Formats: sequence, structure tokens, C-alpha cells
Amino acid sequence: MLTIGMDGWNYFNYFTEIEEYFWKKRGAHLLVSPLDWAIMEAWQKAGVPLEAVLKGIDQAFESYQRSRRGAGKALKSLAYCADAVLEAAEEQLEAAAGSGPKSGRTPAAEAFSREELRRYFTKNGERLAQAAAMNAATHPEMAGRLTEIAKSLEANVTLLDERGKLDLEDLERRLTILDDKLHAALTSHAPEEMMLKIRREVDGQLAAYRRKMKAHQLASIEKQYVQKRLLEEFGLPRLSLFYLA
Repeated sequence: MLTIGMDGWNYFNYFTEIEEYFWKKRGAHLLVSPLDWAIMEAWQKAGVPLEAVLKGIDQAFESYQRSRRGAGKALKSLAYCADAVLEAAEEQLEAAAGSGPKSGRTPAAEAFSREELRRYFTKNGERLAQAAAMNAATHPEMAGRLTEIAKSLEANVTLLDERGKLDLEDLERRLTILDDKLHAALTSHAPEEMMLKIRREVDGQLAAYRRKMKAHQLASIEKQYVQKRLLEEFGLPRLSLFYLA
């Protein structure tokens, strides 16, 4: 795992920063595709620092513009940037290994107010409860799992009432566990036809990039894509604080 710490607001504003930077480089404010979101999520899960992502995007655009394919055509997907981003992350990791710890770190707790967090948890809890009710008849076991996750999320709200400094990093760990439980429930209980449709989608979108990606990159992107699409199919939210930003 390419883990280098991200400080302050950027830690939780990861996706927005990448999305806006990619728009700027591409010169068009277009919707980011499900595949692009899966790629960003794969980078975030791997601990790729924001700085390395932006540097890799720069390098990928430079390479693309020098190539024949770049003549008069816009770079359409972050998939083209995948190798350059990982190379930039590895370079940053090597550089960090030879330097001392950075000073002046901004505490992550300054990223969000407790009221913002309370609204976020409440909204996500309501969506989980609604999905559980809608699937109670057709998928009772999955509905039960969704109800359990909603109750666990509600229990985390009580942490916001505790005095003293709020530890957002620990809160994020708790939410990541709930996200993992949510994905496991959906993967286990989603109809086969839905899974087949999603697999066909991701295979089609990745077809043009398979030769230039490493096996572990493809596996991670495919996993994130399937998770994102299952959430969309069942009308469910991501619970991580990354999605609050």
C-alpha cells in the first residue's frame, strides 16, 4: 500500500480536488464517469497522496499531448493517468523515506463541524432505513443487514456529543468498517442479473486500457466500480467522510 499521510482539509476533500483538477486539465467541465470515480476510489483506498495524483495527471497529459492520439483530441478518462499516478506515488514514497517527519501538520478535526457531521450521519441513516424498508419483502436478509448498519451509524452520532477534541481519523475508521459491511451485504444479496450487467459495464469501459494497466490496478478499479454501481442500484450512500467533502 502506498500510504503517505494527507493533512487537514485535503484529506477529506480528496475526490473534489482530483475531479476539479482533471476538469481544468481537460478544458471541459463534464461529469466524471462511474469508471473515473472507481479509479479515484481505488487511489484513495491504496493511500495514494493527493499531491501524487495531481502530479501524475500532469505527467499523463504531457505524454498524451506528445502522442499521435493527443492530436486534436481531449483526454477523456482518468484511466489513461493510472500508471503515471502510481509512478508519482512511488517517487513521493521514496522521497519521504529519506526525509524526517513534517512539522506544522493541520489537525484533521478542523475539516468539519460537528453539525455538518450530524447532518451527514442523519441523512445516510435515513437512506439506509428507507432501502431496508423497500427491500424487506424481496430481500429480507439484506434488509436486516441494512437496518443493523443504520443502527451502528446512529450509535456513532453519540460520539459528536462528547467533550474535547473530536478524533475524525478514528471516526473515519468506524465508518470504513460500516462501508465494508454494506458492500459485503450488497455483493452477497444482489441478483445475478444485476451483477452480470455491472460486470459487463466495467469490462466494456476498461477494454481500451487493460493493456496499459497492471493486474492489481485493474482488480482494484473493478472492485470499486462494482461497489459504486451496486450502491446506485439500491439507492444507498457511501458512509466515509471522504464523500462528505
